[in-house]
Amino acid sequence: MASVLSNISNIIIPVIIFYIVAYGLLNKTNVYEDFVRGAKEGLKTVVGILPTLAALMTAVGVLRASGFLGFLGDLVRPLSEKAGFPAELVPLAFVKMFSSSAATGLVMDIFKNYGTDSPIGLITSIMMSCTETIFYTMSVYFLAAKVTKTRYTLAGALLATVAGIIASVVLAGMM
Repeated sequence: MASVLSNISNIIIPVIIFYIVAYGLLNKTNVYEDFVRGAKEGLKTVVGILPTLAALMTAVGVLRASGFLGFLGDLVRPLSEKAGFPAELVPLAFVKMFSSSAATGLVMDIFKNYGTDSPIGLITSIMMSCTETIFYTMSVYFLAAKVTKTRYTLAGALLATVAGIIASVVLAGMM
């Protein structure tokens, strides 16, 4: 079974590319010009979001280096532990809302200190897949789409993140 999946994964990308080119040729479109136009638009989007990305990564780096994230975890420790959520993961939950790459750095620290198979390690793994980089995603997509009225996006994203955190604790068997 593993060799079948390995073979499929080796050929899937070339098959998709061939399908797209064949579809474009059958519909008599200039596939190359469409590709170049899409690449130009993609580069414009990257240039547009680069300042936002740099600001978010810098802010998270400053918070981490200053010790604020550890302070935040200690501050909410009594409340988080009553809720069944380890206080050591509060900084991770906070940082994940801003930057997935910075959160990955915290994950590596958690794995080094507690182990990957520990209850905290299991919650960490599940939480990383159950939550989203809310502020990064909102800034990138809304900037790219020129959306100015976000309505209930932030509230919904925060609610979904809380649900993901609760699910990670429940699935790891901590509650």
